[in-house]
Amino acid sequence: MRFIGAILITSLLAALVGCATSPLGRHQFMLVSDAEMDKMGVEAFDQIKTQQKVSSDSSKNAYVVCVANAITAALPPEQAGNWEVRVFEDETANAFALPGRKIGVHTGLLGVAKNQDQLATVIGHEVGHVLARHSAERVSDSLAIQGVEVAGGALIGAVGNPSSPLHGLALGALGLGAQGVVLKFSRTHESEADLLGLDLMARAGFDPRQSVPLWQNMDAAAKGQRPPEFLSTHPSPDTRIKDLQKRIPQTLPAAEQARAGGRNPRCR
Repeated sequence: MRFIGAILITSLLAALVGCATSPLGRHQFMLVSDAEMDKMGVEAFDQIKTQQKVSSDSSKNAYVVCVANAITAALPPEQAGNWEVRVFEDETANAFALPGRKIGVHTGLLGVAKNQDQLATVIGHEVGHVLARHSAERVSDSLAIQGVEVAGGALIGAVGNPSSPLHGLALGALGLGAQGVVLKFSRTHESEADLLGLDLMARAGFDPRQSVPLWQNMDAAAKGQRPPEFLSTHPSPDTRIKDLQKRIPQTLPAAEQARAGGRNPRCR
């Protein structure tokens, strides 16, 4: 009976909060508001800044901010605006973006992304996760699976309450692993972010063709330690590259139009 009740309450929450559609037309189940996820993103970013060393290298910071600003300037008006960008001293080739307009880039990525277009590939991908509300979707799916027995307003309040277990769940969706919870992006999310990032970098005036050598570099940097695709939430390098190659011809006109309109980034 509790299981049936949980299903009924989850269905009621879905009706109250509603379903959404990703920028690529995929239906999404949402139980958490954008405002709450933005609050979580800001909190998570502040936490990261206390735990990881922020780079003081002015040239690296200027380079990353230049690329990131070009990407975010190409976002829809409701997502554009001032994004906080930080470079973290970390040897891993990684970057992330969070709801609340936050972007972090590890210094290790700068040795793998060989030029501004390759760096734009990664930043565009990470911003694509935010644009598609993937973190909110992860939280919503997890809440539905657990059959959280709270009403709509209480659910949103609980997620935003630091003393609530749901707060840790939401932070886990942002990749912090709070309270031992880490919710990974699915392969669907990763593939969607790849395509959205490709569109973004093209609209920003970067060369989308550079996405292919970027992921080839990333694969080489992994030194053969990547797990098989069916065991990973990330698409295999071959699958990722094939999907990008299919979409690149659709994005080249947007890149040409962006450059013709004055969007021609020169980040060094």
